[in-house]
Amino acid sequence: MPVKSLPSLPAPPPATSPLIPHGEAAAYGDLPSPDPHTDAELAALLRMLTAPPPTRIASVVVGHSRDAASCSAAAAFVEAWRAMGREVLAVIDWPEVAASWLRAANRFTAEEPDGWVVAAAPLGWAQMSRRLRHSTDWDPARTYGFASLGDSRIPALAGPATLQGMRGATADGGSIWTIDRGWVTQRVPVPPTGDSPPVARCT
Repeated sequence: MPVKSLPSLPAPPPATSPLIPHGEAAAYGDLPSPDPHTDAELAALLRMLTAPPPTRIASVVVGHSRDAASCSAAAAFVEAWRAMGREVLAVIDWPEVAASWLRAANRFTAEEPDGWVVAAAPLGWAQMSRRLRHSTDWDPARTYGFASLGDSRIPALAGPATLQGMRGATADGGSIWTIDRGWVTQRVPVPPTGDSPPVARCT
């Protein structure tokens, strides 16, 4: 009689703290504050989220840090997304420094969106993403960001695989950045006619 194998149990959460050690953050110096978003950047981000299948994104949760540029970018995205007849399930903000980040992470993932959109300062997002991966079922591959998050120091601070698959638009709207195995790469989207191949480079 064949023996049925028992279903495997999920791996326990990491025992280490998700908080970035102070020494690691200090090693990168003062990370820049986000620049104001551009119209081209916003338009490119909207194109990414409304691309043909397999994207299929209708509902999003928008998250942002509390600096003026990130607040403005998030508000502009929300207005444009709703004007397209699509749904914003929640808008969540967080400070640049927090005690544990758990409350913000739980609010960010309380809904079940098709995707997440983030406008944030680099250090706060690196810390927030560590908490998200440690304590929630958030998926970075369904997360899209403004240009300020296409910075190679962010995946370095967030840790291996924390932001795997996250992508976003550059400030000029001409390229897409993607986080892959700790690298931030940029590529030019293929034109609708398919005349030119994408060009990739690492940052």
